[in-house]
Amino acid sequence: MKAIKLGILGGGQLGRMSALAAANLGIKVVIFTPEQNSPASQVAAKTIIADYTDERALTEFSEIVDVISYEFENIPAKTVAFLQKLKPVYPDEKLLEVSQDRLSEKNFLNAIKIPTARWAAPKSPNEAIKTLQDWAAETCIFKTTRFGYDGKGQARYTSDSNIETLWTGFNGAPLIMEEIIDFAHEISVIVARDATGKIVHYDPGLNEHKNHILSKTTVPAPLDQNILSEAVHLTETLAENVGLRGILTLELFVTRDGRLLANEIAPRTHNSGHWSIDACAHSQFENHVRAVCGLPVIEPHRHSDCEMHNLIGDDINRIQKHLNQENACLHTYGKQDIREGRKMGHITILKDKS
Repeated sequence: MKAIKLGILGGGQLGRMSALAAANLGIKVVIFTPEQNSPASQVAAKTIIADYTDERALTEFSEIVDVISYEFENIPAKTVAFLQKLKPVYPDEKLLEVSQDRLSEKNFLNAIKIPTARWAAPKSPNEAIKTLQDWAAETCIFKTTRFGYDGKGQARYTSDSNIETLWTGFNGAPLIMEEIIDFAHEISVIVARDATGKIVHYDPGLNEHKNHILSKTTVPAPLDQNILSEAVHLTETLAENVGLRGILTLELFVTRDGRLLANEIAPRTHNSGHWSIDACAHSQFENHVRAVCGLPVIEPHRHSDCEMHNLIGDDINRIQKHLNQENACLHTYGKQDIREGRKMGHITILKDKS
């Protein structure tokens, strides 16, 4: 097989774990990031440190790789458009455009019959209040249409809130408002799709959050199998409709009456799938690399039940107990600065498969 060089935009932990998976397949990875000493650069064959808008550096990057991917969705669309003229980029701009903007995301999901919470795109506080009246609701979540994650770029409105103050706090950013769902659970489904259209999926995980950041994922999700099967079906439907080549993740709410509502698309490997490194024969990172590099995706073959726990902030200082814990698989990301809310690593605890 001809040696392949994979370029990855972004130097975080997702790029790091993708580079490690690529190395096992004999694929060298070149990282493009503005960050010095990034987690991914510590394990990659080469790193180019430059701004995502630096066309000279992007051209150099394209000349030394065969194919390009990205590890997070907030890469500027202009960067991807520029690179696509030089080398293939997967997943392509269609999925990136859909997932970068919450308004586009909701419109697209609803157009392909994937249900979501009710939403609207108000242009003013008065318009937002009118929408709440139409919904017969007193609360909602306001979110910026772009660049929000882990609870950033959003605020909850209640009847006690001052909507003018809340609105001003977004500094003129375009907003979407969503009804608040009284959900019982959040799950996520990860699928990989290759150049031939073959799709494989990872078992849905049950997600638990602390301070809007994923804290724990349990696999298999202890929910009704019909619900889980439908969640996989919806995610595969999404992958087909965007012509996916690579991996994507669909986060879904499970309502108390058993409905599934899509919450968010991630056009990449996902935090809730880190367990697959240790609990599957073939991780989400391996299948992502396979798909974008023209290799066939392969069934994950989960061999263990598990729990994945994120190490957030100074959790990283308390890992000693896990070093002596059987079946605890520790992954640290090589980040130098410990900050509140920062993902520093994760631990996957393996269990016998039920």
